[in-house]
Amino acid sequence: MDKPVPFASQAYFLFLSLLLFTRGADFLSTWIATPNLILEANPIARRLRWKWGIPLNVALCAGFAFWPLIAIIIGTTSALVAARNFQMAWLMRTSGEDNYRTWFVYRLEETPPSLFLFCLFAQTTLTAIVGGTLILFSRWDQWIPLGIGLGIVGYAIAVLLFTLLSLWRGRRAKKRS
Repeated sequence: MDKPVPFASQAYFLFLSLLLFTRGADFLSTWIATPNLILEANPIARRLRWKWGIPLNVALCAGFAFWPLIAIIIGTTSALVAARNFQMAWLMRTSGEDNYRTWFVYRLEETPPSLFLFCLFAQTTLTAIVGGTLILFSRWDQWIPLGIGLGIVGYAIAVLLFTLLSLWRGRRAKKRS
């Protein structure tokens, strides 16, 4: 289904609902984990803050709801990001953002970089294999499993890139101080 759906159609509202729900879950999980966005790995989200991030995401959801495959990809990725955020959000919130970040930095300093990177690459590779398998065994006319597979691969890439970006920023900040 590579054609856009008509505005205000049942399909449009279905994909809009999917996007609003999954993007909303991502926002909720982020807010629970890091209300001040101190722990936010995405530099664009940190820069936009809540004031601009929420309306921009609502507008993007309204735009992407026209294209079912893109809506499925974004919805899948957002749901997986939200699930990952919720996994440790309780600890981040109860510890406090600064305390959690300090604790996490200490754990990283005690861990050999090769071990951390191996685990990160193993996690993201295994996740991408699941998505890649879905893509591989989907026909191009089966856009729902194809979109889910692409969303899973997108999630794996996002975790890898944003984790490496956070590590790089942290190491750069440490060298400056």
